Amino acid sequence: MYSIVMVSKTMVREDGKRNFALRDDDGSEESVFSGNTPRQAALKAARRLEPDPSEDDADRVDLELREKGTDKVHIYEGWAWHETAPDNKPDWMPDEITEANVSKQGIEHLEE
Repeated sequence: MYSIVMVSKTMVREDGKRNFALRDDDGSEESVFSGNTPRQAALKAARRLEPDPSEDDADRVDLELREKGTDKVHIYEGWAWHETAPDNKPDWMPDEITEANVSKQGIEHLEE
């Protein structure tokens, strides 16, 4: 008897997370973010942006995340802002925190 094994092109870790490389304008990939979904990795990348005073005033930046092991590039618009920490925050948390949000713009495939 034979077993059929499906091999995925994506590089999924044992914990189910996938790695996404943040692409610069020149195509270089210096930072890697992991997440169960591309959006989760994009939110982590957006939190590294320079935060604005409020969400309404936040500048939106294009984020391109290539899924490691594939030619798939997930494109998001991301923005970050400062917000007051919740009243029930732990002692180690600062009084002002960085919040972020992303909006998916699409998927492209690299030509190589």
